[in-house]
Amino acid sequence: MTTPLGPGLGRRGFLRASAAAAGALTVPALLPGRPSPAYAAPGLVRAGRPMVPYGVQAGDVTADSAIVWARADRPSRMLVEVSRDPSFRGAELRYGPVVTPGSDLTAKVRLRKLTPGREHYYRVSFADLSDASLRGEPTVGSFRTAPTAAQDLRFLWSGDMVGQGWGINPDLDGMQLFESMRRLQPDFFIHSGDTVYADGPLQESVVLPDGRVWRNVLIEEKLKVAETLDEYRGQYRYNLMDENVRAFFAEVPQVNSWDDHEVTNNWYPGETLTDRRYTERSVDVLKERARQAWFEWVPISPQGPDGMGRVYRKQWFGELLDVFVLDMRTYRDVNTPGLEPRPEHGILGKQQARWLERELARSTATWKVVASDMPIGIIVPDGRDIEAIANRDGGVPLGREVEIAQLLSGIKRRGVKNVVWVTADVHYTAANHYDPARAVFKDFDPFWEFVSGPLNAGAFGPNAMDATFGPKVEFYSAPPVANASPLEGYQFFGQVDIDADSRVLSVALKDLTGATLWSTDLQPR
Repeated sequence: MTTPLGPGLGRRGFLRASAAAAGALTVPALLPGRPSPAYAAPGLVRAGRPMVPYGVQAGDVTADSAIVWARADRPSRMLVEVSRDPSFRGAELRYGPVVTPGSDLTAKVRLRKLTPGREHYYRVSFADLSDASLRGEPTVGSFRTAPTAAQDLRFLWSGDMVGQGWGINPDLDGMQLFESMRRLQPDFFIHSGDTVYADGPLQESVVLPDGRVWRNVLIEEKLKVAETLDEYRGQYRYNLMDENVRAFFAEVPQVNSWDDHEVTNNWYPGETLTDRRYTERSVDVLKERARQAWFEWVPISPQGPDGMGRVYRKQWFGELLDVFVLDMRTYRDVNTPGLEPRPEHGILGKQQARWLERELARSTATWKVVASDMPIGIIVPDGRDIEAIANRDGGVPLGREVEIAQLLSGIKRRGVKNVVWVTADVHYTAANHYDPARAVFKDFDPFWEFVSGPLNAGAFGPNAMDATFGPKVEFYSAPPVANASPLEGYQFFGQVDIDADSRVLSVALKDLTGATLWSTDLQPR
């Protein structure tokens, strides 16, 4: 397998050594065509001691807190030790919940009273419920808390993971893009949605147009579309079977959104499926099962009294940056051609749209990054209907464009500066600049939208653009044919660096190897 530590590791170089010293388990790769619903290989479980077979993750890190996630191999109690010293000298022990099959043996702990702007190290183990002395070997992770003052920041973003039939390929040592991202040592990673492809079954092998063969590691839950709660859970378990993914998530805290493929392609509330692969045709029923699995397996902080709640939220990273995470899926209207003068809900819904405008106006950070799961001016079709915002019309705002026009006008009216959008969804990378001087609708300030993805999925594009908000494509990279496999190299992520002294925000669009394809520096206004 690809060694998940290497040159440029720097401040996180302790992780592999610590894990090895602790005897942390590595999930072995299954052979193609050998599904296993529990993914339990001989020798994986040691009698009496709970293990952590899918690694650890951290997410929604603030200046003084973080969410830490892990999954056990049996009912047990989660234990988390946290320290600012990589040797865990003086570590504090935090007791987590008891994990049961009701939560798919997953658990989260919110670590509190952390030091702002500093690296923290944590290790997770589980204790047997009948004998607390039977404690499994720990798995180690790290994260940097958000600063309270101006401090250099680096984050990455991408989306669209394991789609279109391209899964974990044992011939390639798994998902290589995650190793390229890990080596850049970002402070955090924005996952812009399609964290899994619950509607994308895998085959043992796929013959490519040039005769090469793509092989997939398989488990039972990836052999059909997900419908049951356990099948949705299996989508996340599958992704964490990849060593590169586990190494990346152990070192880089996440800020997660979701889009459509966590449930099914292009879904909207109230939809009844006509896809014959499904025995359960109600999207609302499927959504609740998928939503539970997502909140169980993703290190997201609860946003509501039910312990799950909403997805949209604000993440604060000191004087330089606020990140506004959107949910363009849960509150949207039915997909139509997008020509309504006044849609009922738009794509954000009234409450989320008001929240975003209000919180952008309240932000005192130099830069406001809107992490959107879908692009603004790129036309994303759903047959004859529209899946995203742009409606092919190119004229005055109609359909979901009305809501975005109102939002952009509100941002201008309130004097909000330095707003940048990052997104994924379309499976290629691009830099799009929007300017009222080129637009049909003119009541907004110019802004950038940066697009990147996919993460080990089929590559497509480029899509046509809609003229309503005056987009200009400054750069794009896309494959010559649709659904290009990851072997073709059209896998992308974006990198953002903010300099603490100049407050310049630098954007680089990167390829599978981490090479920069295009970059720009944005001066703060």
